[in-house]
Amino acid sequence: MLFLLPSYLSDNTSITHFAPVIQDYIMQTDYFFVENDKTARKVVKFFAPEKKQSDLKLFLLDKYTENADIKEAQELMLKGQDFGLLSEAGLPCIADPGNLMVKWCHEKNIRVVPISGPSSIILALISSGFNGQEFTFHGYLPIDKGEKKKQILQLESQVQKTGYSQIFMETPYRNNALFEDLTKFLSPNTKLCIAANINDLEHEFIRTKTIKEWQKQKPELHKIPAVFVLGK
Repeated sequence: MLFLLPSYLSDNTSITHFAPVIQDYIMQTDYFFVENDKTARKVVKFFAPEKKQSDLKLFLLDKYTENADIKEAQELMLKGQDFGLLSEAGLPCIADPGNLMVKWCHEKNIRVVPISGPSSIILALISSGFNGQEFTFHGYLPIDKGEKKKQILQLESQVQKTGYSQIFMETPYRNNALFEDLTKFLSPNTKLCIAANINDLEHEFIRTKTIKEWQKQKPELHKIPAVFVLGK
């Protein structure tokens, strides 16, 4: 089986936010697909502190990975070895490269077991006050200034035409620059939700305001994980 295991969104998240079954699945296998070795070991320790780190067999699965890179792990699975799939934050396979392995498992008739956990994208949406029936997640916006402006205006147009909520993210160290672009290019009455430090009860920041209001109250988002939502 392939267990799709959630991770915490913040180092300050309480373990009480998660189902006890996550620990059971982690204790059931030593084999994991991970996006980052160091982060994965912290997540395993968070859920199952008694598990020996020296027993872990970690296989890198990031955005550059191809099936040929994880052939050894796939051969083990074909022989019956259970694996866990760990995201760096939130749920695997959402803004995460894990779907490569999930797709392969379906092709090989290997059971995939999803476990409930937090998704910053969904938590931002339900906290925004925007349309939760119809929405689109765009991942990261272009780095190129001209392309970024073009997409920002396209997202605004989609909100105005369809009412669909538009969700996107940015690398944390570029959050402030993205905020400046949003307040510069969007119309004053367009509504923007910023959801930062989600699940960190001490530092969590979730606000929905018009662009005109945001221009008067600039948040500090540098190096803080955040999700942005445009909507009505």
